[in-house]
Amino acid sequence: MRLRSLGNTGTKVGAIGLGCMGMSRLDQEASRDDGRCVRVINEALDLGGNLLDTAGHNESLLGKAIAGRREEAVVATKPGIAPDDLCRRAIYRDGSPAHLREAAEASLRRLDIDVIDLYYLHRIDPAVPLAETWGAMAELVQRGMVRWLGLSGATVAQAREAHAIHPVTAVQSELSLWNRDALDGASDGMVGWCESMGASFIPSAPLGRGFLTGTLRADQFESGDFRTSDPRFHRAAMEANQRIVDVIREVADRRSVTPAQVAIAWALAQGEQVVPIPGTKNSRYLRENLAASEVRLADEDLTDLRTLPAPIGSRY
Repeated sequence: MRLRSLGNTGTKVGAIGLGCMGMSRLDQEASRDDGRCVRVINEALDLGGNLLDTAGHNESLLGKAIAGRREEAVVATKPGIAPDDLCRRAIYRDGSPAHLREAAEASLRRLDIDVIDLYYLHRIDPAVPLAETWGAMAELVQRGMVRWLGLSGATVAQAREAHAIHPVTAVQSELSLWNRDALDGASDGMVGWCESMGASFIPSAPLGRGFLTGTLRADQFESGDFRTSDPRFHRAAMEANQRIVDVIREVADRRSVTPAQVAIAWALAQGEQVVPIPGTKNSRYLRENLAASEVRLADEDLTDLRTLPAPIGSRY
């Protein structure tokens, strides 16, 4: 596995990490297989995909997986949102200092570790001044509970404000071949801001929630799968968006790789500060995803991918 720097920390991580949250979703308890997921997490560590991303109840599973291998893992988790109504999948934002302290203590207990490597503010609470929230996050670093801080779902202006108070090590946001918002404005976009500040950019959903792999059908989603309420996954939209996958598959065939590997390699090509975290519970897909670090896209490939048609349907 090729390595990349985690911000300005001096720590190296695998160029591709692992998103773990989908391994233990509360709305799919019947299909959970914790033993299988623990094996996948350990396989990721074996292969060098050591940036492990989690949050909330999933932390208990990750803690179990890394027991005995703590020094090999770079653990990233997040406070800042809390469940309001699990049946409706409703959440609320809470950036209060009291909540952040309580959340950090709870995360450490669930993970069964002494310090969190990378602690993201999951979402910024508009009811609490960012300076107050970020100051409380910085106190967690001072108390030795957290090593480094990150932002999730923030704007460039918010990242600048936070960075002036305490260094932003990483920003996590969605980036994929059908969602390039983080690239908007080039040097003024979030990916460009991270490069200029020496921060890492961590793309979530680099495979477009599975669509860019070219393996999904509209009739295959389990009951409760959140994608059923996503406009891009409605049957008509999926059929229209197949033209995006067709181009990705053409590039994949040219390089003798899979569409998923092309999608991840494209994300990696957006800068050395980029470390994608595709999620999977499947060993085969994990190995396929991590092997994308060795895929090199030619100028011809990048041109074809740059001119993909716009997706049909809003993101949410």
